[in-house]
Amino acid sequence: MVKDLQNKWGLILGGSHGLGYASALKLARHGMNLIIIYRASKLQQTQIDDSFNHIKDQGVELIAINADATRVEKIQETVKQIKHQLGDDRLDLMLHSIAKGNLKPLAGKDALTTGDFQQTIHSMGISLYTWVQSLLQSECWAAQAQILSFTSEGSTKPMPGYAAVSAAKATLEAITRSLALELAAHGMTANCIQAGVTDTESLKRIPQYELLKSESIKRNPHQQLTTPERVADVVYLLAKSEARWINGTVIQVDGGEHLG
Repeated sequence: MVKDLQNKWGLILGGSHGLGYASALKLARHGMNLIIIYRASKLQQTQIDDSFNHIKDQGVELIAINADATRVEKIQETVKQIKHQLGDDRLDLMLHSIAKGNLKPLAGKDALTTGDFQQTIHSMGISLYTWVQSLLQSECWAAQAQILSFTSEGSTKPMPGYAAVSAAKATLEAITRSLALELAAHGMTANCIQAGVTDTESLKRIPQYELLKSESIKRNPHQQLTTPERVADVVYLLAKSEARWINGTVIQVDGGEHLG
């Protein structure tokens, strides 16, 4: 494995499982040092520690912080910790992989509330900006740093029980475009990755999960679901300096699923 990301630092928000973890492992295999922010209970910690050991086995530095990456006061506190841990180093990449939202219908006794919308949009959308701004104020960004985040087809395509997350993903994409425009003066780029339907723990929380999987396989020209590893491959490609002219876009990583 070519260690072409050595001496670089990446920050993964939500990196203990799913797309975030697969991306962290891929980046580590190419030499990138990592800071992973994750949220876990004591019961989950042993399994997560084992997963993080696989990252350390790649010969990189790993700083793992168990904290809520969506609360503004906790973000500010964590950024101070990150700045201290980095020392003279700076962040070359940030990947936003936070999956914290409400999956409820728009009607009925369990319908979404205004608060549900606000919490989901903040956690999965606005928190991207909160992190970027806090890191800017703390001078944690390297020159030509890259901001990446995960969106979904649901940002434009309605699905039952997905309204709050759909609004959050649309917000995430809008913020990304503005970051791409305004932070170019700082040498930074910002892009979204729209993964195809991927069989992760987050997907299993979506109503009609099995139907969504089967329909996605039918739509995909390869007759397969997207895997976390295939998405991680694109995160790695975008982390390379050769990708720095890609800015302000949504990159579809779904094997052509969107064509169906």
